[in-house]
Amino acid sequence: MSLRLRLAVAGAVAILLALGLTALGLSALFGAHVERRALAEMGVQLDQVLAGLEMRPEGVALVRPPADPRFAQPYAGLYWQIEGPWGVERSRSLWDAALDLPPDTVGDGGVHVHRLPGPGEQRLLVLERSVTLPERLGRGSARAAVAMDDAELDAARRAFLADLLPSLGVLALALTAAGWAQLWVGLRPLSGLGARVAALRAGTTDRMGADWPREVRPVATEIDALLTAREAETERARARAADLAHGLKTPLQALMGEADRLRGSGAISQAEAIEDTARAMRRTVDRELARARTAARTADARADPAQVAERLIAVLRRTPDGARLDWRQTIPPGLAVALHEADLAEALGAITENAARHARGGVTLSARTEGDRLFLSVTDDGPGIPAARREALLRRHARADESGTGLGLSIASDIAAASGGALSLSDAAPGLTATLILPRARIRGG
Repeated sequence: MSLRLRLAVAGAVAILLALGLTALGLSALFGAHVERRALAEMGVQLDQVLAGLEMRPEGVALVRPPADPRFAQPYAGLYWQIEGPWGVERSRSLWDAALDLPPDTVGDGGVHVHRLPGPGEQRLLVLERSVTLPERLGRGSARAAVAMDDAELDAARRAFLADLLPSLGVLALALTAAGWAQLWVGLRPLSGLGARVAALRAGTTDRMGADWPREVRPVATEIDALLTAREAETERARARAADLAHGLKTPLQALMGEADRLRGSGAISQAEAIEDTARAMRRTVDRELARARTAARTADARADPAQVAERLIAVLRRTPDGARLDWRQTIPPGLAVALHEADLAEALGAITENAARHARGGVTLSARTEGDRLFLSVTDDGPGIPAARREALLRRHARADESGTGLGLSIASDIAAASGGALSLSDAAPGLTATLILPRARIRGG
């Protein structure tokens, strides 16, 4: 799961939880408010009950009951009851039931709130007050209570939630969308970071740069520092390899001179053994030099294949193998590959020399482009190489014969691979076509 999706899901869950808790809290607050309003209204009704008491010949009676018509409808959900020395009097809405007030004691004028069972399995909210009757009512104490069905309060709470939830749903969608937009904007530099790293890998840029948000800039800075350190280390390794190779060339030349001396003195087998050893060492030195040169390909490396091919043909025409051949060069001018000119000359020279060595009548150098790749081909009309041997020739230390054929191909393959390309071999009917597949250089200033 992507980081953006993880954060989006976590944000959506947090929003839903927060709004769910908000709904519960608002419902509780609304329920408390509704209950306070109901108790305030019941307090007024309780005052009306006490104010309506009068002394009659038969005793104290409620002659002016509260005006709410529900008090007169059986089980209507609103009830009153008063207990005194004369007995119990209750609203018509209680019918044959009574409020079972708990035997608690409150001071004069004190108020208690109860939740009691009522008629018809109703759950009642009860407001009770104890009073001392005045002299006109015969003194003594009385307990008066007004009750209402708690289902009305529950219905009000449910209606409030029904009105609230759609609004909270719209708010949840809006907050989630805002969260997605925030993530898209906030994490956009990370996508740019990945694209810049890909550009580094492709060689279209050489540094991350400093144009990053403050939170991402340390990562880009560390990558640039790592690249700088790597380039410095690679350059030192190239220099050490070059120094080592050049240091070995003089002893190798001395060995070849010693071989010539032995051959002149008649020790031909000893001379050949020394020459074979020296040539093997020379091949290794040349190979390591080629690898050292291509180890640190820079983003601005470029070379013109047409110019390199012209110079190579001019040199090979002066060799015994090249002088007897018909050379054709059809590479369009102006092309550029992402490779140093010396490296391209090394790779193209290796396969061109191999073609000159085996060609019967001519060698052709050509090129074509496909997207961001350039296919640089060298075709000869020689005997070719069996298909079963071609892959082995591109591996390290491989040779097709004792003359060293194939070493140049493996070196060319290494150079092409180091640049992000490859070397392929195919039949030319007759002969062999060796094709360097190389990345094209990016446009300068692009």
